[in-house]
Amino acid sequence: MDAAHVQPHRKPAGPGGESRKGRPPLSERRKAAARLDIAKAAVELFTTQGVEATSAGEIAEAVGISTRTLWRYFPSKEECVAPLLAYGAQRVSQRLGDWSADRPMIEALDDDLWLKDTDPGTLRVVLDLMRLTRTEPGLQSVWMRTSFDALPVVADALAARAGKPEADMESRVQAGMLVSAMHLALREYAWREPGETGPEPDEMLREAARIAIRGLPL
Repeated sequence: MDAAHVQPHRKPAGPGGESRKGRPPLSERRKAAARLDIAKAAVELFTTQGVEATSAGEIAEAVGISTRTLWRYFPSKEECVAPLLAYGAQRVSQRLGDWSADRPMIEALDDDLWLKDTDPGTLRVVLDLMRLTRTEPGLQSVWMRTSFDALPVVADALAARAGKPEADMESRVQAGMLVSAMHLALREYAWREPGETGPEPDEMLREAARIAIRGLPL
């Protein structure tokens, strides 16, 4: 695609539909940080003692809040992991939006910086969560819903780079391919059998992205 027709990623709209500039309000950042802390604590407990044996009260206690406050953030203990399951799609949309408009998008997806600025602790918990989804139906359900919910953000990033006023069917299908590819790459890594070796997560993410957009005009 001609670089002259490529537009930068649109900023998320504010409450009244106006374009929001800069970082989200402090209250939103704090809420997002609190949700991520809860998600990490939930995964730690689910990993050590199982989902069924873990109560919402234990998750709340682990992050220093009341169970009542926990329910304000999440409707169930399984839903507590949602912020971590959405992590990959958020990074994809951010990379697409931040990537220079005069450079091919494939370079953004094939770059070697996928995980270099990712907190190692967060990555470890995400991979632990991927392992749990293999045997925990409740977490699998949250994973599927979270993946579906993440599509509009990635579709908007793709549409913006293509110079479209809004995401269309093409953008949404491409978004579905990319989000699925990212999750499959992490799952392939996390679900390895004990002793099994292979590429590291960042290389698997790059390879998945290459496969997902192969042949597309991006």
